Amino acid sequence: MKRHLIGIGGVGMSALATALVRLGEEVTGADRNLSTPNIAFLQSLGVKCFPDDGSGIDPSTGEVIVSTAIEMDNPGLLRAKELGIPVTHRAKALARALSGRRLVAVVGTCGKSTVTAMLGHVLAECGLDPFCVNGANVPGWEGAVRFGRGALAVAEVDESDRSLVAFSPYAAIVTNASADHYSKEEMDEVFDAFVKSCDGPVVDGRAVYGEADVSALGRHNRNNAFLALEMAKALGCDEARARAALMTFKGVERRLQPHGSNVFDDYAHNPEKLRAMWTTLAERYEGGLCVVWRPHGYAPLRKMMDALAEMFNATIRPQDRLLLLPVYDAGGTTDRSINSDALAAKVARCELVRDHDDAFRWISSHAGGFSAFATCGARDPELPVLAERIRNVSRHAR
Repeated sequence: MKRHLIGIGGVGMSALATALVRLGEEVTGADRNLSTPNIAFLQSLGVKCFPDDGSGIDPSTGEVIVSTAIEMDNPGLLRAKELGIPVTHRAKALARALSGRRLVAVVGTCGKSTVTAMLGHVLAECGLDPFCVNGANVPGWEGAVRFGRGALAVAEVDESDRSLVAFSPYAAIVTNASADHYSKEEMDEVFDAFVKSCDGPVVDGRAVYGEADVSALGRHNRNNAFLALEMAKALGCDEARARAALMTFKGVERRLQPHGSNVFDDYAHNPEKLRAMWTTLAERYEGGLCVVWRPHGYAPLRKMMDALAEMFNATIRPQDRLLLLPVYDAGGTTDRSINSDALAAKVARCELVRDHDDAFRWISSHAGGFSAFATCGARDPELPVLAERIRNVSRHAR
């Protein structure tokens, strides 16, 4: 059966596409942007990718797979309805793909991608050869997928649309719970119900707290490593071997990913993640930190406005500066009545910049005043490109 994924260039959908290809499925897809690295990788696997205009769907398509982000008037969805082709949510499709293995699900508000990658790496180093599907690309994997042939699967499971109910995991890690897509109380309820369905071990970061040595920077990553270590032990891994594996962990793309010696790129997009990123770098770079941040959506910015302002004002030091880009606009019918200028008015030591080029010009003029730089935010594929541009400027400024 040919399966067609709408929005296939997104990291979650591209990971599912990769997993399906490795499981022997025929896959096609569509996306608004066909010039991203994820699309290029999928095309190298033989996946045909089409514009997001419905043209990739025909009577030979057996199933259309979507995420919650796909709007009901999407041309592909309309074409599927016209042809009577069944439509499946990404979570259900992923759960089905992994159903032949014992699933270890990683859930939580923050740290899911890193913990998933850490656990997958540790289990592999301990000889269990897991099949892993992550929410972020991992160095040494096929994008966000590790195709293992063992009995275990490890997957990042998203809580943002409550689609985690599609999964029936054997074991689970809960990294933490805080207000993001929902209130903390709602998140706790969702995670409590989820872990009750597990027959195997549960490692709950809301109840157990610890640190383990790991190659990745930051206290938050030592917390992440502890959760991965505890689950690895519960699954039968030798503790000494698991601890050694954490020290060879190569990180996750866009999770404090270094570009040279003093430029970093990070996926941070909510107050907790931004605080963890900023404080981790501030501990290493006392001479000043310049961060370019792009909010990933209008609704999240509106919801988190006060929490973001409070966090930035408590975290940004006198020697630091925040460069604030406009909200990343992914199209659709969202309410655009609020933008980054509303947040900038609430934050000290903040500069509004119009676009990536404007941010680059500002940094080029002030590079000598900072000892480190970071780009951060979800969804925008040009942020890592900006980090590389800053890398060249920072190298010449020193």
